[in-house]
Amino acid sequence: MKNYLYLLIISFSLVSCYTYKTNAEKETATQNTKLIPAESDEIAKKELANLQANPSSIDSKNARKLKPEKANTPTPKSTNIQEILDVNKYFKIEVGGKPYKIQVDKWESDTLVAHVIHKPKKILKFHKNQINQSTIAERRFSQPTADIITVVAYAAVGVGIWALVK
Repeated sequence: MKNYLYLLIISFSLVSCYTYKTNAEKETATQNTKLIPAESDEIAKKELANLQANPSSIDSKNARKLKPEKANTPTPKSTNIQEILDVNKYFKIEVGGKPYKIQVDKWESDTLVAHVIHKPKKILKFHKNQINQSTIAERRFSQPTADIITVVAYAAVGVGIWALVK
């Protein structure tokens, strides 16, 4: 039983609340969300006709509903790799088939100067043409993962208290 407990504690210490997301994953997430609820075409046409007939009769809530939605239009992709890899941010990149988790330090002309995460002495330099642009993933905080870790930690504390009482 003690071995399982130690294994469980070690596995929780290795879990991180951060995930790496590529640009394609972020774009599809923003395209699927709509900010303005959709209404039927007939109701919208009637309200638009009322607005054109009497522009002072509409309130700000209805005016917001009549604005055209642009939630399904794709956002323009940034083709410049220097704009994607911002300074002092964490990324997961692939260079020559080998993945690296880096923190960007600076750009020197066309060369990326970065260091491995939590190892500032290990400096890496890559030319922008060496970096596989389709595999660039930015580190983001994952709220669902953090929630799962919190619930499991509370459950473990509860089981620990129950074991002590019993």
